[in-house]
Amino acid sequence: MLIKVKVIPNSKKEEIIKKKDSFEIKVKEKPIDNKANKAVIIALSSFLKIPQKQIRIIKGSKKRNKIIKVI
Repeated sequence: MLIKVKVIPNSKKEEIIKKKDSFEIKVKEKPIDNKANKAVIIALSSFLKIPQKQIRIIKGSKKRNKIIKVI
């Protein structure tokens, strides 16, 4: 399954907002040294209740808009 995600790094609070056909994820980490991407994977795994190793960023690892594959 592929999921479209818009990431908002360096936010004051962490939250996941489900849109019509995508997610908007706010994380506290800054987009330095892949910290925001790791936070997105952790947030999605807890939201979807699946292990972190089943979530991969396929496209947009250095951009706000990402495509994530859930195995």
